[in-house]
Amino acid sequence: MKGGITAVRNILYDGYLGPRLPRDVQLKRVKRVIAEELTQLQRETLTAYYFQELSITQIAEARGVNKSTVCRTLHRAEGRLRKYLKY
Repeated sequence: MKGGITAVRNILYDGYLGPRLPRDVQLKRVKRVIAEELTQLQRETLTAYYFQELSITQIAEARGVNKSTVCRTLHRAEGRLRKYLKY
């Protein structure tokens, strides 16, 4: 290679590749954040979507709101989870 420049291989990034916490510790952190850092509505929406496997449409119909409201609530809940689990 000329000029000391090395070729960069195009590889897919698979997220965080550093040391990971044990699974039980990760689960405790997720449960704590869900219980303590999310609003009641965010908690209910997150639970319905991910654990009860309801669709956005089903959640919206059950609450009598627009699908975009459910999407926005879910997005905010996911953002808070990421924020608090980042460290």
